[in-house]
Amino acid sequence: MRALALRHGLTVSGARSSLPVYVRQLWSRRSFITAFATARLTAQYSQARMGQLWQLMTPLLNAAVYYFIFGVIMDVRHGVPDYVPFLLSGVFVWTFTAQSILTGTRAISGNLGLVRALHFPRASLPIALALQQLQQLLFSMAALVVILCCFGEFPDLSWLLAVPALALQALFNTGVALTMARLAARTPDIAQVMPFVLRTWMYASGVMWSLHHLAAGGRLPHAMVIVLQWNPAALYIDLVRYSLVDSFTAAQLPPHAWLLAGGWALFALVGGFIYFWRAEETYGRG
Repeated sequence: MRALALRHGLTVSGARSSLPVYVRQLWSRRSFITAFATARLTAQYSQARMGQLWQLMTPLLNAAVYYFIFGVIMDVRHGVPDYVPFLLSGVFVWTFTAQSILTGTRAISGNLGLVRALHFPRASLPIALALQQLQQLLFSMAALVVILCCFGEFPDLSWLLAVPALALQALFNTGVALTMARLAARTPDIAQVMPFVLRTWMYASGVMWSLHHLAAGGRLPHAMVIVLQWNPAALYIDLVRYSLVDSFTAAQLPPHAWLLAGGWALFALVGGFIYFWRAEETYGRG
């Protein structure tokens, strides 16, 4: 049958393109990716009475709960100047990563009708969903700026450093979303496990407390300190805090923080994209 198909010029339906061709196909569908992300963002809270205001209320309510539990009851705010800006920036940045990965996990399994009905580069879906979370972050960051000003953190030239920090984080999130999209397409149960994995990762990323003070306390082995410092989520959170919070200084950043952040972004994006592309023919089948 294969020889007969080749003799008559037939090709496999949905066959994987070469990597350069695949990248060009994605670029040619950039309008679809942007429109899909914007439509998903608009429809996300369309059934709620408060509508798009929940884009801001959700991380703020999470921050309020974390402040009460960790800042008041557990008193981890002790020794952390400007704890409210410290906590809010951590929650907003962490939410960006967590939601990008969660939506990426369901990129294929949650859009099987679209995948099976149309032929297009499947990477469009996790990339569009990561773009949706970036759009939502920009809306949230505008509100975060207002809140920071209310707590005495006023705009400064250092705030511009948040742009490359968030850009690197967006690239990292997209790469992880691509990886999780392929894994969850083969093993749907991963989507049920991810909330627990992300919750554990959040606690290890210094969202509610200062990893710098924890490491300086001498209670952790040196190897554990290195692992915490190299944690990509913690790196992006710390870089944004360094940009926006005056009391968070360069001394609280791990060595070579920007280089590590760029390395994680490049590794996740390139590795995740190639990993997803290699299974292009299998999505939506079986």
